[in-house]
Amino acid sequence: MIYEVRTYTLRPGTVPEFEERYAARLPLRLKHSKLGAFWHTEFGPLNQVVHVYPYDDLNQRTSVRAALAADPVRAAQPGGGDFIVAQESEIMIPAPFMHALGSRDYGSGNVYEMRTYTYAPGDLPKVLEAWAKAVPAREELSKLAACWTSELGGLNKFVHIWVYKDLAERARVREASRKPGGAWPPQSGVRPVRQENKLLVPASFSPVR
Repeated sequence: MIYEVRTYTLRPGTVPEFEERYAARLPLRLKHSKLGAFWHTEFGPLNQVVHVYPYDDLNQRTSVRAALAADPVRAAQPGGGDFIVAQESEIMIPAPFMHALGSRDYGSGNVYEMRTYTYAPGDLPKVLEAWAKAVPAREELSKLAACWTSELGGLNKFVHIWVYKDLAERARVREASRKPGGAWPPQSGVRPVRQENKLLVPASFSPVR
């Protein structure tokens, strides 16, 4: 399985309208393939929406996108192109220890922290090995919603998304996970060369709430 992560930066003040239009067109999108998740940013780069699509492989993605482009009913409904100022698309490979996105019920009213680490070429296998050992204990505090490495787009990226009930729980969990003598953060022997952080809020129609 692969995941396409599409990030759109929108004009200030247009996120609610963009999501409303997306929700209206979503049933037509779901005829072709499912939506994995849809969030907008609350902290970090503002006015962004992040939508995730799972595919079996790149061939399925190509056929789905061709079908979407040829769908006259969907094309007749207003999209959000007039709100978009920048677009990014990356193909991600799930980490071996990741549960499929949407396979676990976290309830509703959550916030999601997306952390993106860029490593030097050749370092990601060491990171994955260390995380595989440490994640089960870390998930006793809060769940790992997704964990990917980049395949197409920006390379050498390691993306992990954690779910919290609110910001207070995030602060409590992060403090608890870093107690002396614990296994977190994982010790891979390598350090990222770049880090980014976004706090995401799911849209009302997101399968991951």
